[in-house]
Amino acid sequence: MTEDRKASVSADDSAIFSTIRSLWRYIWPADRSDLRLRVIQAGGALLLAKAASTLVPFAYKGIVDAFDATGPDQMVILGLAIPIVLVLAYGIGQIVDNGFQQLRDILFASVGQHAVRQLAHRTFSHMHALSLRFHLARRTGGLSRVIERGTKGIETIVRFTILTTAPTLVEFVVVGVVFVWMFGWSYLAVLAATIALYVYFTIKASNWRISIRRAMNESDTDANSKAIDSLLNFETVKYFGNEGLELRRFDGAMAGYERSAVSIWTSLGVLNFGQGVIFWSGMVVLMLMSAFGVMNGNLSVGDFVLLNAFMMQIQRPLNQIGFVYREIRQGLADIEAMFALLDQDPEIEDRPDAAPLAITGPVLRFEDVRFHYDSNRPILKGVSFEVPAGKTIAVVGPSGAGKSTISRLIYRFYDTIEGKITIDGQDLRDVTQKSLRAAIGMVPQDTVLFNDTIAYNIRYGRPDATDEDVRAAAQMAQIGDFIESLPQGYDTQVGERGLKLSGGEKQRVAIARTILKAPPILILDEATSALDTQTEQEIQTALDTVSKGRTTLVIAHRLSTVVNADEIIVLRDGQIAERGRHGDLIALDGLYAQMWNRQREAAEASERLAAAQNDPEGFLTRKRDRENDTT
Repeated sequence: MTEDRKASVSADDSAIFSTIRSLWRYIWPADRSDLRLRVIQAGGALLLAKAASTLVPFAYKGIVDAFDATGPDQMVILGLAIPIVLVLAYGIGQIVDNGFQQLRDILFASVGQHAVRQLAHRTFSHMHALSLRFHLARRTGGLSRVIERGTKGIETIVRFTILTTAPTLVEFVVVGVVFVWMFGWSYLAVLAATIALYVYFTIKASNWRISIRRAMNESDTDANSKAIDSLLNFETVKYFGNEGLELRRFDGAMAGYERSAVSIWTSLGVLNFGQGVIFWSGMVVLMLMSAFGVMNGNLSVGDFVLLNAFMMQIQRPLNQIGFVYREIRQGLADIEAMFALLDQDPEIEDRPDAAPLAITGPVLRFEDVRFHYDSNRPILKGVSFEVPAGKTIAVVGPSGAGKSTISRLIYRFYDTIEGKITIDGQDLRDVTQKSLRAAIGMVPQDTVLFNDTIAYNIRYGRPDATDEDVRAAAQMAQIGDFIESLPQGYDTQVGERGLKLSGGEKQRVAIARTILKAPPILILDEATSALDTQTEQEIQTALDTVSKGRTTLVIAHRLSTVVNADEIIVLRDGQIAERGRHGDLIALDGLYAQMWNRQREAAEASERLAAAQNDPEGFLTRKRDRENDTT
């Protein structure tokens, strides 16, 4: 596990500064000197803005003192020169302050967005590196919500840390120096006490609110997960008429979000009120002190106005401190779930010395393979077999025998517990995952397509393929004529998960995609078990074409699809019970023969039912004749 990956984030007090430090590499990227320059330029604009904002109250004081020290006759004599100059200086100072603040934001915009993009890229890449076991245990809707909130939280933290916290600290230092210079240490003591109490209250109140924010995030994630899950299963909802049930589930999750959101706004009101009490109490004390100073002749009216101007000016960064701290804490709460994902170790990783897979045969071999998902429930118990180069080996067996686990192990979604799997003598654990998966083509039972065009889904097998290559693959998969008959042809949208296509059409697209990939090893994982008999026969023809000359492993439920295999391996309870060609296994009259007879009887019953539906009277007559013959 690299240090970069282990970048834990927490919204707890002790982790805030360490978290911000861990984000610094994205704010100050080592490979982007242009962005580093922008950070420096933004810092320069920040200092210039603060210099201008510091001079503005002095112009305000000068204006008041000028009016207080001169009568109407004197102002006529002087031509109003001093007040007018100071008013202009006041206006120019405000414009310069605002201008440099906006320049700072403009300069930093690309830095902040680059940081967001880099972290989003890292998260998305890491999600694809995590194991199948992890993804099977997660809810896609909740996962997408975590990433969405996390990227927004990162933007908040990066922006407010640099653009608000730094200027606020500069402002406090400048105002503190001015207070000591102009008014004395007693004024600074009151100011410091006000700021300290304000910050302390803000931190404590924000810490209280963070637990509410977490609860709201959990409710939001739960509601989003339920909504996406329900919409992905739209047809199932309609089949059972359970719209009301889905609505109640969603509304129950939203009710939790509603309660948390109300608590968030209530606690915000309490926080804002407490902040206001603290600030204005300090403000009143300082005003009373300066008012006594004016009455005693120690301060001018302009000094009184100057103090008020600085206090009103400092109110903005004080409010920002509260706002920034709240936003950073809430941002941390938003991103801690995303960084928890980044802290997940991929179950399967390339070894440091992993080499690309070298294909010569290819010959696929299982050597005493043992595997379990749960140590209390073994799946494969010492399975050994070989798929010779260019041959077709079938694996069959009852449900739960471990057939589909074999394909997952070949793709290295999991590693074997004991034993090994090799291709041309190379242990799969010693080669790179990218080269391994590039050598294997898969046609699964449940083909899920991307919500894009038919052409995109076929080209997914080889993204750099030409249009001619795509059409050729479609023709080989026996779907080319169908696609060209569509109004939009290859540009036809297939819909979410490919639901606009029939099961057979989706399977043909999957076959075309695999043909385009042109892998030396092919896995057919119950590729026709979900299809009707006629469609199965048509798809089987296409599968025979794509598997010709390739090292092919067929995982099958319907035994009729594997009768021509070079060898059939029969699994039972994670072990090889029988093996041989179709005729030999039938003659053995064991498990395979029993499965074959049951499927043949089911097929014959299906044919009789179809005949009854097409010719009910003739079917009943034949049934009575058979019963009479029996008696």
